[in-house]
Amino acid sequence: MCQIYAGQDPHRYAATTRRMRINRQSTSIRLENLFWEILDDLAQSEGFSTSAFISKLQDEVVQLHGEPVNFSSLLRCTCLVYLDRKQAMAPVSA
Repeated sequence: MCQIYAGQDPHRYAATTRRMRINRQSTSIRLENLFWEILDDLAQSEGFSTSAFISKLQDEVVQLHGEPVNFSSLLRCTCLVYLDRKQAMAPVSA
C-alpha cells in the first residue's frame, strides 16, 4: 500500500520558495511543488494569476477571520478544499 505514496516523484514534495507581491507588499512563500501546481491550476480556473488569487484570498480571510496565524497552512488547506470540490463536481462514470 505505501508504495503508492512512497514511490511518488520526490520533485512533488520538494519545497520551492516563490517571491510575490500580496496586497502591495513583497513577501515569499515556501510550499511543496505539488501545492504550487494546484494553486496555479486553481488561480487559472478562477481567471487570476497565482499571486493575484493569493492576494484576493488573503484579503477575504482577513475580512472574515482576521490575519491568519499560518498562511502557508491556509494555502495548503485551500488546495485540499479545491481538490475536494473538483472531485465532487466531476461526472460519475458508470
